[in-house]
Amino acid sequence: MAKFQFTELTEYTKQITARLGAGTGSANWLTDAEVGKLVKLVGDSRYDLCAVGNEIEGRITAIDGGGSYDNFTLGTVQTDCRMEVIFDGIQATPGTGTLAIGDYVVCGTPVAKGTALVFPATAKVCKATAAATGIVHKWRVVSLGSAGTGAVGTAGLIEKVGA
Repeated sequence: MAKFQFTELTEYTKQITARLGAGTGSANWLTDAEVGKLVKLVGDSRYDLCAVGNEIEGRITAIDGGGSYDNFTLGTVQTDCRMEVIFDGIQATPGTGTLAIGDYVVCGTPVAKGTALVFPATAKVCKATAAATGIVHKWRVVSLGSAGTGAVGTAGLIEKVGA
């Protein structure tokens, strides 16, 4: 019999429309290549791609390809969910270490802007080295996936805490 495991949950009401990118102008506009990447709030009604070690505030689920709005890309951000991720070790030393059930996470090594996540790849996360009380936007490991190890490069599931 197959093992039961949590899977991703997407709730329509937890997806918001937002401006996206590091700033105004075409050099900062995002494309469909950014779908699935982790984001953080950086300005008025605006999210941008996370860098390694940043707290996670959501994930891009869609980009509006109809042009710019106020000189920004417009897109959809999922702010509360369960999401499949790739484990990337410990925050202080991405690429080394393992994660365990209940560990809080931050953004791991991101894929560069303009480079798409290639299916079935997902965004990477690292075990947060800050105390849980020091993290404002809390996401934690709820499944170690089929590998069951939490090792670097294996897939697992994280979930927003306190939503």
